[in-house]
Amino acid sequence: GPFSQIHPGVEVALEIGNRSAIIERLSRNEDDLTVMGVPPRGMDITSHPFAENPLVIVAQRGHPLSRLRRIPMSRLAGQPFLMREQGSGTRLAADRFLRDRGVRLDVKMEIGSNEAIKQAVAGGLGLSILSLHALGPDAAPSSLVALNVEGFPIRRHWYIVHPAGKKLSVVAQAFYAYLKAEGSQIKFPRLAGFSDHGGTVQRA
Repeated sequence: GPFSQIHPGVEVALEIGNRSAIIERLSRNEDDLTVMGVPPRGMDITSHPFAENPLVIVAQRGHPLSRLRRIPMSRLAGQPFLMREQGSGTRLAADRFLRDRGVRLDVKMEIGSNEAIKQAVAGGLGLSILSLHALGPDAAPSSLVALNVEGFPIRRHWYIVHPAGKKLSVVAQAFYAYLKAEGSQIKFPRLAGFSDHGGTVQRA
């Protein structure tokens, strides 16, 4: 929105898709720029991190674990989890993080939409791992809470991606610069109760 206001003569087209569809578009060089959480490996691309994209464990407000601090990962055993579909950037990052720590979750459902997952978690169907961005501008919807689990948030970023060697148009260069400038300003609120794992995101 602000970019369009600064450049009223520029028409912005946004294509949203799952990871496989976005990678396919990237391979065919169909877009000026691609924004994604986990740049694909093995492709001849250029990627630049431009904003924090921390992952947190989300529960229904009032869940028994929401009253605890520094929850060990072992307490997640047996808890039902609602996860993004296999292959999504969020799922890839979460699976990699948990695998490195020898943690296996009880995944009850795979859902291809953050909004659907939020509604399911709010309805008490289980926990989930989501980007803090997915919780909305205030990062604290009344029906959801990010749990204070040791090791979380998972530190990751949003990336600007394009094929290596691609000559960006003047407009694409302007939007690239805008994303880098604005992304560097994104800071999440420091809320009481979260252990500090090297970043600015703290959550109760």
